Amino acid sequence: MVAALSRWSARRWVAAALGAIGSGLLIALVTAMIDNPVFGRAVPTTWWAWPVLAISSVLSGLLLASYVRDPGVTVDEHVTRSGGIGGLLTVFAVGCPVCNKLVLLALGSAGAMQWFAPVQPFLGIAALALLAWGLRTRLRGEVACPVTAAVATE
Repeated sequence: MVAALSRWSARRWVAAALGAIGSGLLIALVTAMIDNPVFGRAVPTTWWAWPVLAISSVLSGLLLASYVRDPGVTVDEHVTRSGGIGGLLTVFAVGCPVCNKLVLLALGSAGAMQWFAPVQPFLGIAALALLAWGLRTRLRGEVACPVTAAVATE
């Protein structure tokens, strides 16, 4: 993975930084980890939600940047869904357990606190694992099977 990252251009690193900031802000605003007038939170943010958010944001930014092409270079277009699933799991992991409408419909407010809240740290771990796996898969494709652009000769 380090070999692939060492070959990245400034364009990809900028995309990674913007992707990390964007995904972190989006998740933090939607889950009301950052106070905002649109979304509310009935249960305070847990201590472990902040590191999960930070790590998932960095992984999401790097994963997003792996899809940015540099001019003149083509890469294997292997697409993984683990990044999207990992991002969604991050929202469920760091979100308020009683503010999640799906959880409330399935378990009710007492069930959300009794059954869903204790599972959230494991959802966070699963989210980070899926994001890391998706990034690893993308970066291995860049190193293991590099594809160069064909030059037309006439």
